[in-house]
Amino acid sequence: MIAGGLRQERRDSSLWLTIDRPERRNALDPTVISGLLTAFEAAGDDPDTRVLVLTGAGERTFCAGADLAAMAAARVDVGVGGGSGANGMDRLLSAIVAHPKPVIARVNGHALAGGFGLALACDLIVASETAEFGTPEVDVGLWPFVISAVIARNMPRKVALEMMLTGRRMRAQEAARWGIVNRVTPADALDQSVNELVRTLASKSPIALRAGKASFRRAEDLPFDEALAYLRGALEEHLGSQDLAEGVAAFLEKRPPNWTGR
Repeated sequence: MIAGGLRQERRDSSLWLTIDRPERRNALDPTVISGLLTAFEAAGDDPDTRVLVLTGAGERTFCAGADLAAMAAARVDVGVGGGSGANGMDRLLSAIVAHPKPVIARVNGHALAGGFGLALACDLIVASETAEFGTPEVDVGLWPFVISAVIARNMPRKVALEMMLTGRRMRAQEAARWGIVNRVTPADALDQSVNELVRTLASKSPIALRAGKASFRRAEDLPFDEALAYLRGALEEHLGSQDLAEGVAAFLEKRPPNWTGR
């Protein structure tokens, strides 16, 4: 299904969301952002969706960031993250980070500015060896204000500041060395690598992934002692789950587990 520059495609237990504006380098306009927000919200409640994959159309660009012309026409302030309401880039980043299911960025090409922020907001990044990452905002007199939130949480401080201050681009292999990218693959093997990761994630307990992702995100912003207290409570709550009992039983009985997501 294609609507408003966004293509949605179900592949077994995964939902692929493709920004389909190759003529605009898959740039984000208010319609695409709104469509992504709606799609992420719907997928959170869909029991058939175990994993989400976010990517861009074509082979050259994942996402080039905000469509400045479209944003200006819609009177959206791109300098503070896409304005308010359904058009907000800030809301989109939050929706991805807080999503209850694993989100994979399939980076097929350049991920720049807001596109870099989108990739970093995802839980895992699989990138083509031709991919490049960067924050070129400074070259047009802007600063990547809103995406700084995900940059600071996913990159070494000095590396992040150098990119934002200079606007230089980083190739996929360098990004992998800094721990920003999980896997780098030849362009013609990108889908194979993504699909392998999707199958691995889809084979795990849904409730364990949901609780684990939520606790990981929550604890990283807490002082150490508060994080330990929070995580201890999360563990105690999870000990009563049906999937944990099933997982232990399956391990002892040497059989595959039958997850219920409860």
